[in-house]
Amino acid sequence: AVNFIVNILNMRATGMRLLRMPVFVWMTLVVALLLLFSLPIIAIALFMLTFDRQFGTLFFVAEAGGDPILWQHLFWLFGHPEVYILILPAMGIVSETLPVFSKKPLFGYPAVVFAGAAIAFLGFGVWAHHMFSSGIPTVAQAAFGLSTMTIAIPTGIKIFNWLGTVWGGRVRLTTPMLFSLGFVALFVIGGLSGVTHAVVPSDWQQTDTYYIVAHFHYVLFGGALFGLFAGIYYWFPKVWGRMYNEALGKWHFWLMFIGMNLTFGPMHWLGLQGMVRRTWVYPEEAGLGAGNFVVTVGAFVIAVGVLVFMINWSYSKRRGRIAPNDPWDARTLEWTMPSPTPEYNFAVEPTVTSLDDFWHLKYDEDEDGRAVRKEKADELVDELIQANGNPDHEIHLPAPSYFPFIVGLGIMFIAYGIMYHTRPYGIPMLAAGAFVAIGALFAWGSEPLEEVHDEEHEDHGDDAHDGDAEPALSEGDA
Repeated sequence: AVNFIVNILNMRATGMRLLRMPVFVWMTLVVALLLLFSLPIIAIALFMLTFDRQFGTLFFVAEAGGDPILWQHLFWLFGHPEVYILILPAMGIVSETLPVFSKKPLFGYPAVVFAGAAIAFLGFGVWAHHMFSSGIPTVAQAAFGLSTMTIAIPTGIKIFNWLGTVWGGRVRLTTPMLFSLGFVALFVIGGLSGVTHAVVPSDWQQTDTYYIVAHFHYVLFGGALFGLFAGIYYWFPKVWGRMYNEALGKWHFWLMFIGMNLTFGPMHWLGLQGMVRRTWVYPEEAGLGAGNFVVTVGAFVIAVGVLVFMINWSYSKRRGRIAPNDPWDARTLEWTMPSPTPEYNFAVEPTVTSLDDFWHLKYDEDEDGRAVRKEKADELVDELIQANGNPDHEIHLPAPSYFPFIVGLGIMFIAYGIMYHTRPYGIPMLAAGAFVAIGALFAWGSEPLEEVHDEEHEDHGDDAHDGDAEPALSEGDA
């Protein structure tokens, strides 16, 4: 999170003001801030739980004076911002794709940005609506019910901005556009069912039933996952340099859309009928069989949709049609790079003069304010891509390293050693993990910032050994 924040705030291109950044980058910044403030909370809670379980402390043990409700507070103080950590990137993706496939700029760009920031801020003030049935005071119930209603306001702003973007546009129903529109529709359903949690008596009836499961999946399956698929298809040509199969992409969308509604739509009614979560078997006389059968059919439809996506992805990235330089007539600067994108991204740092700068390089406006493509727009795109694909100077990048992965393995063994410290193999596992992690950290820290390649010496000849020659700077040295 810190890395993203520092990069976005301090390392933008020349002229890239904050309110010229793509919405996806804005949402990445907001999510990084959410992670920075929410993850320490769950880390503290998990440390307390681990010490209760492994070392006999009593933080959450009610009979010894601990408070199990404290666990719920700590978990949901992280858990509800986590929902926005998952959904905000998808909102950013949809805010990129809808303008491209509507041939219009994003309606109300500043409002979309500040609504995302408001969602993140308010997200820290709604956690206790998960705990209305746990006996929290009436005043707290009223306050958290109000905050739960309030967070619907910036969310609604985004919805109307997206609708305003599509309204009156020249809409192209490509696969990314279908998933983006599906995101909007399904997220609205999930958001409306979420607002019902603000009403305390209603929430008491819904808590721990399948109504909650339905709401959650309309937000994060119909929302976050559909937004993710929109991004995968939208940037597929940029990542692989080839086009996906459009027919298979649309089959994937419709199977996922139909399967999702068949699976999670009936769960609203099942929950209101009293079907509780985390229970394997229900009595036949409860009358839940028909609804659960529809849910099962829907789950299989989703599975078929995912299979179609996997076939499309694996085939297209190897044998798909070679992608044009600018297949979507896009608005943002990543499309000025070659496809697939080189490791260094931009060989020439762009100078940004406006929001959607790439679009304005290709289009002028007529007397009526309508976009008119410039005569030499295609040549300009080709020139930019050629410049970024054929750098006329050396570009130094940090050398790849396996040591971070080895550090992670060591930490994993430390964790398992703590979990099983009472077993004969627990302490040796912990010691081995610590040895591996510490050793890998030292090795990682002592790696050179830049690899010296033999071919560089050959290219420079004797100059490489000239005492007056200055060493090249890596990005880290700079």
